[in-house]
Amino acid sequence: MPRVVRRERLAPNIHMLEVEAPEIARKCLPGQFVIVMPDARGERIPLTIADWDRERGTVTSVFLAVGTSTRKLALLNAGDAVPIFAGPLGRPSDTGLFGTVLCAGGCFGIAAIHPLARAFKKSGNRVVVLVDVKADYLFYWKDRLEAIADDLVISSRDGLYGGTDFVPGSVGAVLAREKIDRVVAVGCTYFMSSVAEATRPSGIRTLVSLNPIMVDGTGMCGACRVTVDGRTKFACVDGPDFDGHLVDWDELYMRRKSYFDDEIRSLCAWEEERFP
Repeated sequence: MPRVVRRERLAPNIHMLEVEAPEIARKCLPGQFVIVMPDARGERIPLTIADWDRERGTVTSVFLAVGTSTRKLALLNAGDAVPIFAGPLGRPSDTGLFGTVLCAGGCFGIAAIHPLARAFKKSGNRVVVLVDVKADYLFYWKDRLEAIADDLVISSRDGLYGGTDFVPGSVGAVLAREKIDRVVAVGCTYFMSSVAEATRPSGIRTLVSLNPIMVDGTGMCGACRVTVDGRTKFACVDGPDFDGHLVDWDELYMRRKSYFDDEIRSLCAWEEERFP
């Protein structure tokens, strides 16, 4: 059974989970994800792979503690076992040579763009990394991204980095000052849709990583349906990368909210079990 090597809080509500999984570590590529179940009574959830170490045989993901399952993951410690840690799943991202690539990340997506930026750089691209945070204390892995990026742009509401623009304004500023050949965005649904809308007028191909509701992660259950260019796709096998200009964002927002009340009830029931 896979075991936790390290679990660390990187910022409030944002945690890193490193798991010993040699078979996955040998095969994973940028853009792929794993399916994790925190305990025998938990649900299977997708986590984007943020890093891996093939020699040590470990795989790292970063997640936001929101619902019951992610809160359970946030309580794990080194040596704890996880009943399911399956992958790598999904199609790897296309990280070939394009010219200048803008990698945009917010929240848990800050870690998820790390292997993408690294791969784009290795392919010979100029890499601009855009990080969107509400405040400086939510910015983690800064050293890792600085080591890769040719230009690191930080969009922060607290003004510590010279501006308080939301991500559309920051994307617009980057596009205004240099030619961008490809954009990739990873983060919450709002973040990715905002980046896609910001690049739509310029027509720059913008790829987003969609991890909607998933159950099995192999295309059998159909729970991860998304509509792209008017056609139904399964994020787990057709993605997770899709053209952000073709995604039906309104439908995706609705689907993300469809189990909101159930998630609240689950979290309340779990908390009552822990603290009767």
